[in-house]
Amino acid sequence: MTFSFAFLAPLVLLAVAALSGGRAGRRPGGPARWSEAAAAAAGALVVLGLVQLAVSGPAAAFGLKAGPVGLTMALLVSFIGWVVMRYSRSYLDGEAREGRFHGLMLATLAAILVFALSGDVWLLLLSAIAVGLTLRRLLLFYPERAEARRAATKFALVWHGGDAALFGAAVLLTSRFGTGALDLLAARATQEGLGVAGHLAMGLVVLAALLKTAAFPLHGWLTEVMEAPTPVSALLHAGIINSGGVLLIQASDLVQLSPGAMAALVMAGGLTALFGAAVMLAQSAVKTALAWSTVAQMGFMLLQCGLGLWALALLHILAHSLYKAHAFLSSGGAVAAVAQIRRPGPVAVPDLGAVLRSFGLALAIYAGIALIFTLVLGPKTAQALALGAMLIFGVAYLVAQGLADLAPAELTRRTVTASLAAAVAYFSFQAVAQKIWGPGLPPAPVPGALEWALIVLAILSFGAVALAQALFPLWAHHPAVAGLRVHLANGLYLNALLDRAIGGFRAAREG
Repeated sequence: MTFSFAFLAPLVLLAVAALSGGRAGRRPGGPARWSEAAAAAAGALVVLGLVQLAVSGPAAAFGLKAGPVGLTMALLVSFIGWVVMRYSRSYLDGEAREGRFHGLMLATLAAILVFALSGDVWLLLLSAIAVGLTLRRLLLFYPERAEARRAATKFALVWHGGDAALFGAAVLLTSRFGTGALDLLAARATQEGLGVAGHLAMGLVVLAALLKTAAFPLHGWLTEVMEAPTPVSALLHAGIINSGGVLLIQASDLVQLSPGAMAALVMAGGLTALFGAAVMLAQSAVKTALAWSTVAQMGFMLLQCGLGLWALALLHILAHSLYKAHAFLSSGGAVAAVAQIRRPGPVAVPDLGAVLRSFGLALAIYAGIALIFTLVLGPKTAQALALGAMLIFGVAYLVAQGLADLAPAELTRRTVTASLAAAVAYFSFQAVAQKIWGPGLPPAPVPGALEWALIVLAILSFGAVALAQALFPLWAHHPAVAGLRVHLANGLYLNALLDRAIGGFRAAREG
């Protein structure tokens, strides 16, 4: 048993949380400063843990594991936690129960850190339950708001439903392999095979990940947590919502042994990504659009996991978390900036020919960059090439603007350059992620018939949606589009069905 300084970080946060939580009055003063200092101290301990990792390798004790993946996520959580707590000092200044807020935020951060550093399936479960309990109380920080109570109820049902699935997986894995340690589970499953119990457990792990990442169709709770204070939204969308992806990456050696689990991730993740992106475009409120963006991004991250691109999925979590924390904390400034816009410039509307040329040009650029990187760094997996093609479809939309008949030459140069930069960035970041985390994660599996079918389906689906988006200006004024926009703005009313189900649940419980 070896020890890491990072294991002390949750204890520091919990100790200060206990002190802060007892100061529930207005303008408590001390707790606000203590909470920021505690988050900074937790980050410093994680950095020391990274130094230990570089010097002496991974450490493990008390069910915790300080490896490259866990410490990376711990550093992310502690950094975002420090930023959020610093922001909260002014945002919550003068609020009643300010001290209680800081205590709950620190306790939530501590639970997330334990989750990120967990090396045992039972500790993963306990820390996930703790996150759900503390976050629900944060969502109810303004309990007089009916919308906040509804969002908290939805969150609790979905989140703890994921906990129930994870509990079932823990029971099955422990009974099948005689241990809950993830390293031992992976070794024994690789040697003995998953068996029926193991495959069922992987199905439950995937279910837990889907529920915790607000995957389609139980995504509604994530879009309604705007009633909570903005620091809670930032922490939720930048850290907590990634827990499903962290769970999958920590258990990647096990999950990849189940083709059915991987296929489920590809289908559910791809559908969630497309659905979230379509609904996001129809939103008018900044924070609501950011919430739907998170739904789409988490879906894409699940798709990456399903393709076996674990290092890229981890990189996606890091990039999305940092961006989304900044986006939420600066959302007020975004509103002000938009309000200052008086007369936007003309928009180049591409016709069908320009759109088709743009897609062909973007794919040609992507193929050329892929060939260069393959010659320099070695062959790429089919999954990595497919994912890059899906990403380049989004850039093709910009290229179409540059190839429109009325587009100036400068716009054409910029959009083509953007396509080139996106392709180079994708392969560069992929190489960096693989270098940092790849040695500790399983390589992408060789695709079989099922995997090839899912890859082709994903490429065609993302391509069709990107094509429809590029052609949208041509049919935006059609009467049917107005109705479609209303339906999309309401998330195709799936959230209303969940509201109705919750109402029935409450009635049954009260009866």
